[in-house]
Amino acid sequence: MNGEINRVVHGFAGAHTLHATDIQALAAILDAPEPMTPGRLRRHLGLTSGAVTACVDRLERAGHVRRVRESADRRVVHLHYVPEAREAARRYFRPLADAAVAARAHFDDGELAVVARFLAALNEELSHVASDDR
Repeated sequence: MNGEINRVVHGFAGAHTLHATDIQALAAILDAPEPMTPGRLRRHLGLTSGAVTACVDRLERAGHVRRVRESADRRVVHLHYVPEAREAARRYFRPLADAAVAARAHFDDGELAVVARFLAALNEELSHVASDDR
């Protein structure tokens, strides 16, 4: 599953001359409950400030995001997904959502509850592996 999703993500990245990290940044900006800032994006992606600046520069040049200064505090920059780019991403990734709906139709609520429990437990276990110093 992860490999197939990555294949689609890399296809989108390649079609838009972006890096895979740029796609992660776009998803974070889109899913953020409040306006995303470069600092929060840096922490979310685990990148250096220079790497986030380069990422945001690429996304801005490609027409996916725009930087907007907060009116109350001009030092604060919010990252906004450009509406046309958001729609293009939705069209591109719609087949992933459709595939999830189609796969879900093969299972009843009880089976889905077990799958959800398993995935939650797996994510929890993986979070410990990722945080170990190696």
